[in-house]
Amino acid sequence: MPEPEIRELRYFRAVAEELNITRAAERLGIAQPPLSRAMRQLEHRLGFELFDRSGQRLALTTAGETLFKESGPVIDALDSAVRRTQRAGLSARGLIVTAKPGVATELLHGLVAVLKDDVPGLQVVVSGFGEQADMLRDGRADVALVSRPFDDRGLQTERLYEEPRVAALPIGHELAARDLLCAEDLAGIPAPRWNRANVAERNYWAARPDEPVDGPIVQDSSQLLEVVAFGQAIALVPRSMAERNIRPDVVYRPVTDAEPYVMLVVWPAGSRSADLAKFVEAAVRHSSGPPAVQ
Repeated sequence: MPEPEIRELRYFRAVAEELNITRAAERLGIAQPPLSRAMRQLEHRLGFELFDRSGQRLALTTAGETLFKESGPVIDALDSAVRRTQRAGLSARGLIVTAKPGVATELLHGLVAVLKDDVPGLQVVVSGFGEQADMLRDGRADVALVSRPFDDRGLQTERLYEEPRVAALPIGHELAARDLLCAEDLAGIPAPRWNRANVAERNYWAARPDEPVDGPIVQDSSQLLEVVAFGQAIALVPRSMAERNIRPDVVYRPVTDAEPYVMLVVWPAGSRSADLAKFVEAAVRHSSGPPAVQ
């Protein structure tokens, strides 16, 4: 059976996302008839109908749903390979590492200092919450410092360290009078919502035993602590972050059964550059725990 072409898969995904040939054609910048013919040709290649055309609008068949799910990683991997290949051809290219502000960038500062002579072309990109894995997959970065949970599809990881998480509470909150807390104590109390967080990430950062109560959306750790200080939510944060953010309007208490904060160095599976190997080795060697408070 002839294999589908990449162009056909891109066309298929546009139609599957729009479920409308006209809109998909406009999005792809082609005429509608060639797109319809391409979809018929793809179905002929595979031997199955991908779309149910019996209703007023298109719908995916079971085969179509499977192809949509399975083709995404294929297209992502190809796009990532092309971007990395293009970057590899640039004479002034360097290793690009990314991390979000906070514990990860504190660790990254130390690694940059250690590697300044061994990896002279090292470039740092400070990214937002939840962006690191996508940046690795699409070729915008070569390596990242990331905490779990995250989507590690197509990525290789090396665990660096873990540390406990503590609850950040507004001063005067009734739970602040206790020395130790458990997740059950936080039930029904709003938790900050990280922007772009998926369900697994939201549940991890809330650590509530039942469905978390949504608090304000936050973009970074500074905004998170302000939300806590104003009594709008209680947050779980890494212990090292608490140690670096002592303030008069926020108190921190251990949560005995909260999942720990786990830091990893992450890179695209299959990457083999010498600079990447040096960075991973340095990250493992110098990361026996969170960066010490100065």
